[in-house]
Amino acid sequence: MSNSDLPLAGIDAEGLDRLSCNAKEDPTTGRKTLKATTVCESGFRNLTYVRDLSPVLVGEPPALLGDDSAPNPSEMVLAALGSCISVGLLANATHRNVRLDKIEVEMEGDIDISAVWGVGDIPEDKVAGFSDIRVKVTLAADASDEVLQEIHDNAIVWSPVVNTMRRPVRLDSTLTIG
Repeated sequence: MSNSDLPLAGIDAEGLDRLSCNAKEDPTTGRKTLKATTVCESGFRNLTYVRDLSPVLVGEPPALLGDDSAPNPSEMVLAALGSCISVGLLANATHRNVRLDKIEVEMEGDIDISAVWGVGDIPEDKVAGFSDIRVKVTLAADASDEVLQEIHDNAIVWSPVVNTMRRPVRLDSTLTIG
């Protein structure tokens, strides 16, 4: 998946230390409200806008009536999970002065899509969403196996996306007609 011929770029260790010190001094600095807006482009093609960045295309494969132009929403959940874990691995390694040469996070998840967005198999006891997700992390560095395991474990424990998946989160939805 990754190009092993290219060195893995690090992050600003001093900036990480400033963030860490600020959060320890005033934990409220870490409380944020993140925003995203998704707009249906056509069919099952959706554009999601975050900050001032280019929109992210999300779609569905042909088996789910899409045009196969982009990952589907559940695949994007796995992408968010892997990216969050990767960020945590790099931050934890940087904090320990460990230079990582490789970070690879593979995810696979089991999901039952027979509810077909609420128009298919929908008994009252059906639980939509992933039932199991398996993550395989590969790290390469000039560090002991024990240190790499500690970096891994800390990244998993403190990943916001891992924690969002592990516990219930309050979700409210309102409808605007127009």
